[in-house]
This record gives sequence, structure tokens and C-alpha cells, in this order.
Amino acid sequence: MAQDADPGDKKIIIDEDWKRRVEAEREELAKEAGEAKRQSAQARAQATGQMPPPSLEMLLTTLATEAMIALGQVPHPATGQQEIQLDQAKYFVDTIAMLREKTAGNLTADETTAVEGLLHQLRTAYLVALQVAATAAGPPPPTPT
Repeated sequence: MAQDADPGDKKIIIDEDWKRRVEAEREELAKEAGEAKRQSAQARAQATGQMPPPSLEMLLTTLATEAMIALGQVPHPATGQQEIQLDQAKYFVDTIAMLREKTAGNLTADETTAVEGLLHQLRTAYLVALQVAATAAGPPPPTPT
């Protein structure tokens, strides 16, 4: 005759995959909470006229804005004029590239994607500005014979 199991002797079976899923969900919730907190702090800073909290995103935005001004993509805030200054544009693009190299392995996947995308856009705009500057300069003068 089979022995009946005592209902008080319940076995708990822990699924390792379940543990990983729960941990991943916790990490995602923590990430979302951190992002919401950061966005809330930025919104409060904008509403009160204060500076937003420092972040990689703000630094990259500042450098990219300066590069866009130097590429003639955005009017200069002081003069309202759009002019191409390739040496300044190159400096800001190179600065963003240097930040990418120095922070390699320390960025989230989203941050890495943002930096790569930003560099691609700015380098493309730089090449366009280079062509515009070359066209504006006109053909080289004829050499004397």
C-alpha cells in the first residue's frame, strides 16, 4: 500500500529561469524609475529656470549643438547668422569621439547607441559642410604660365 504524503511536507521547487526573469524585471523597473526621476528633475529645472542635473545626455547635447552651429546647420545664438567654421566643428565632433573612447564599457546600450548615432550624423553633416565650403571657394585660380 502506498504511503500518503503528508500535506505539511510540501516541496518548494525553484526554477532558475524564473529567478533570472524576476531579476531582469527588477533591473528594468529600477532603470525606468531612474529615468523617470531624471526626467522629472529636468522638467523641474526647466520650469524654475534652473540648470538641469548634469548627465551624459546633456553633455552630448551641448557638444552636438556647438558642432551644429559650427557646421552652419543652426544659426549662431549671438549673431543669428549661419556660417561654417570647419575647425570648430571638427573639434566638437572629435571631442564626442574622445568621450566615446574614454567611456567605452561604462555606457548602457542605449547610451552607446545614442553616441554612435550622434557621431554618424555629425560626421555626415561635416562632410556636407566641407563640400559646401569647397564649392563656395570656387575653382582654384589658374596657374600662371
